[in-house]
Formats: sequence, C-alpha cells, structure tokens
Amino acid sequence: MPIPFPFSAIVGQDEMKRSLLMAAVDPSIGGVLVFGDRGTGKSTAIRGLAALLPKMRAVDCPYHCDPDASDDYLCDDCRAKKAKNGTLKSHQIPVPVVDLPLGATEDRVIGALDLERALTKGEKAFEPGLLARAHRGFLYIDEVNLLEDHLVDSLLDVAASGQNIVEREGLSIRHPARFVLVGSGNPEEGELRPQLQDRFGLSVEVKTPTDLAVRMQVVRLRDEFERDPEAFVAKWKNKDAKISRQIQKARKLLPEVEVPDRTLEETSKLCIRLGTDGLRGELTVIRAARALAALDGHQQVEIEHVKTVAVSALRHRLRRDPLDESSSTHRVERAIKEQFGE
Repeated sequence: MPIPFPFSAIVGQDEMKRSLLMAAVDPSIGGVLVFGDRGTGKSTAIRGLAALLPKMRAVDCPYHCDPDASDDYLCDDCRAKKAKNGTLKSHQIPVPVVDLPLGATEDRVIGALDLERALTKGEKAFEPGLLARAHRGFLYIDEVNLLEDHLVDSLLDVAASGQNIVEREGLSIRHPARFVLVGSGNPEEGELRPQLQDRFGLSVEVKTPTDLAVRMQVVRLRDEFERDPEAFVAKWKNKDAKISRQIQKARKLLPEVEVPDRTLEETSKLCIRLGTDGLRGELTVIRAARALAALDGHQQVEIEHVKTVAVSALRHRLRRDPLDESSSTHRVERAIKEQFGE
C-alpha cells in the first residue's frame, strides 16, 4: 500500500484542509467537494487525512457496524446477534477510505449476487459493494463531475437515506451506508449535476499557487518525499500526531459546543441576503462553524467561526443571477462584508 503524503506537510490550500478536518470532526456536515486545477494536492490531502483518523470500534461483519449503534443502524446479521446475545463483540479498525473509480460498474458500487457461491454452492448470497465498505468512513470520488448518471442516482438515494437498498437478481438487501462523501474534479472538464452538488456540505475551490516562495516549497517537499517516503513521514510524524489529537479532542468537545441565538440569527440573515434555496445552507453553516469551534477548543460558536466557514458552505448553493457576473465566491464574500463589516 503506498505511503500517504503527510497531511501536515501540505503547503497552503488552507480552506481545503480546514474543510476536511471539519468533516472529520462532524460527518453530519455532509462531505466536501473540492474543485480546481490539476496537481493542487486534492487527492493528496484526502489520503493524508485518512492516515490521521483514530481507529474505530467495529463488529466483524462486511459493514463494520458500530457495536453501540441502535438497531436501525445495524445490518441484519448484527441485529440478529444483538437480539440473541444482548451485545456485539468488536475490535479496533482503521476508518475506511474507499476510492470509487470512474469505470466502476453499478454492481461494484452497490453490490450484487455473489456468483461464485451461486455457482459452486447453489446459494443466493449478497456480495457487498463499495458503499458497504465505505460505511462509517469516507467515500472518495476523483473526477466526480464525470461520474455516470446511473451511479449518481444510486449515490443520491444512499446519501439521502443512509441505507443501501438492493432489489435485483432475486435479492432483497438493505444495509447501513453512512459515509462522508468527498469529491474532487476539474470544472473545465464538465459540470456536476445540481442534485449531487447540493448533497455536499462544503465546496472548496483550489488554485495553483502563484507565490514564488510557496511554489518552491511545494516542489521541494514533494521531491523530498518521493526520494525517501519513510524518512519524510518520520520527519513530519509529530506534527501529524498533533493534528490527530486535535481531531479527537474536537470530537469529544463537539456535543458541548453551543450556538447562541445571535449567531444563528446572523447566519439566517446572511442566507436571506444571498437568497439561498431552502434551509440546508444555514444548517451546514451552523454545523461547520460548530466543528470549527470544537477544533479551536471553544465551547461556543462565535461570529468569526461563521464568517470563516460561510464561503465554503454557501458558494455552491447560490442561484444564478444574470445581472451579476461575479463568481459565487465573490458574492458570498461581498455579502459577508456587507453584513459583518471588514
């Protein structure tokens, strides 16, 4: 398995790194969409983050169910074992990070009949797909804007319900599939379907750095990593460990973080000013701001937290305005300045 580039060694791209950390602290934010130039560290950051995540307790089943979850979030086998024994045995496993390749078939993604068992034993058995493997972890889709429509439809159904339902080839299977959806791509190669774009909690734009010193540092660090990956990872081990501890502390603090009425009121005013559809934008801003406050070690969400996350949470939720040629990013930044001042 390739050694991932250390998350702490990634230079610049602060919005992307911050968004990924917030999604790791609170999966209910709804995932991260990273659009931008090729070679700007999108997949590097996602794989680097995965190496930082603390291990989780899981049942020894194809869906690595949470032993403490309610029956609604357990697979059929785990539900039956829990009803019989009262508890479920578990062990520690790494948080799964599953890649969904562009060429994946629908059977590979949602699961299908296990042909080997059907042919050798005459049994109808389900072979879990990538959605099952990603349960309680991250599902990463590179070039998400090029994903085939029938796979997009499957993802939308699962993202909405948290369950994967398979009705085909004589099978009727329902299993939990809750994951943080992370997508990356280049907008010049095609637009993302609005229905799927809306499912991402945060949207990040990354660009090739133009600062000479930053470019030189990126090249120098990448070259050093590729010449001796193990030594490079060891060099950054302490900084990565610090970020890992920060994530763990933030997860514990998150339930205690409060959102004052004034902060919620200002968030709603900002969304009204921007004309965002529905209330998903406000929910995402509040959840992201709460996760950021937890990462900062604060027990209360401040206006500064809202201002920091608002662009990422709202830029992909704006209606097109034929009278305003400004980018969505500029429109959100302008609304923030008008409402909160400099």
